[in-house]
Amino acid sequence: MMAESVFRLPKFIRFILSFILLALLPLRAEPPGDFNQLLVKFELEIHKIMLNGNIPSAAVALVRGDEIIWFGAFGNANVWAKTPAFPNTVYLIGSTFKTMSTFALLQQMELGKFKLDDSVNRYLSEFKIQGDDPANPVTFRHLLTHTSGLPGDFGPCPVWGDNSPLPLKTYLERSLKLQNPPLTRVVYSNMAYTLMAYLVEKFSGVSYKEYIQQNIFEPLEMKDTAFEPRPDMVERMAIPYYFNSRTRSYIPVAWMKANVWPAGIVYGTVINQAQWLIANLNHGIYKGHRLISEETFNKVMTKQYAQFSGPVSEGWLNETTGYGLTWWITELNGEKVFAHSGSVTGYTAFLAGNLNQKIGVAMLTNGNKGHKYLFDLALKALDILAEEKNVEEERQGR
Repeated sequence: MMAESVFRLPKFIRFILSFILLALLPLRAEPPGDFNQLLVKFELEIHKIMLNGNIPSAAVALVRGDEIIWFGAFGNANVWAKTPAFPNTVYLIGSTFKTMSTFALLQQMELGKFKLDDSVNRYLSEFKIQGDDPANPVTFRHLLTHTSGLPGDFGPCPVWGDNSPLPLKTYLERSLKLQNPPLTRVVYSNMAYTLMAYLVEKFSGVSYKEYIQQNIFEPLEMKDTAFEPRPDMVERMAIPYYFNSRTRSYIPVAWMKANVWPAGIVYGTVINQAQWLIANLNHGIYKGHRLISEETFNKVMTKQYAQFSGPVSEGWLNETTGYGLTWWITELNGEKVFAHSGSVTGYTAFLAGNLNQKIGVAMLTNGNKGHKYLFDLALKALDILAEEKNVEEERQGR
């Protein structure tokens, strides 16, 4: 039976106890100099969002340029066993993986396999997008901006259930049908990214998982990111939870696979997420290895359709906000910021970066539907990183 007494304490007492406990655990990389003072404020903000958002654990990493300058882990990866989270704790990264899948598809575009505004049906032979109008076809750009008219769909399959995710071809043959004409509304479509995975296979001639492993994970040294976690990754996995507000307790939920698994059923660590963030802050380059060209990267980071806005959250939404190619794009104080969240039942992830200053934050949690809180924390992280950068530049200028 789960012990619940700690969750019945008043929030301010829980905050004090958790802060004392975490101060005793060597779970953080220590930064130099004045940055420590800024991190005191930031860690307090992490504790606040965990308490307010009922998040059992969070792993967080801060990036500047081509370096991870700080990382930390807070709370319990396993509430029942009181197992603390660590920076190498494994979480589901959810839809943040869509941004990686996008790079894979765009690599094929750079090889001349298609153009962004080509009709997708032109490249499909074994099946077609049902309901597609040749006079107003679904294009690759539509797939990458959630404007294709394809439905969201998730198709959950419990990991230990009798059903398994369908093969990509089988799933798409059965399900690939428009809900509405393209470019009439934004519908967040997991199905669109399943279709993208199928197209990567078709263009490259290798399986999607193999292609991602060879062309995304390995070049970025993402050794702890996988479609099927290795035994040593399972040993480090955070349990997914939702919070029962009536009993004031965390309830574990079932691990899920899905028929649309290329849209985000991927496991990883916050360190690997930070490495992916570094590649994006450096215009598609990681340790000298270029994933996509500068020209293609600029398209990724450009708002594609003026009539559609992006994520609704205070401090983010303005007239500049919308989808680039998969990434959310906005301008804050005249600087370009990109972001994406990820959510699977019991997990919420978030990535955000300031492209002008080359600073960013990666977050993984085993809290359910924590988007609002991670949005807010990301803004605070970018502010702290910008302040730290200014202090460092002043120091070097003396």
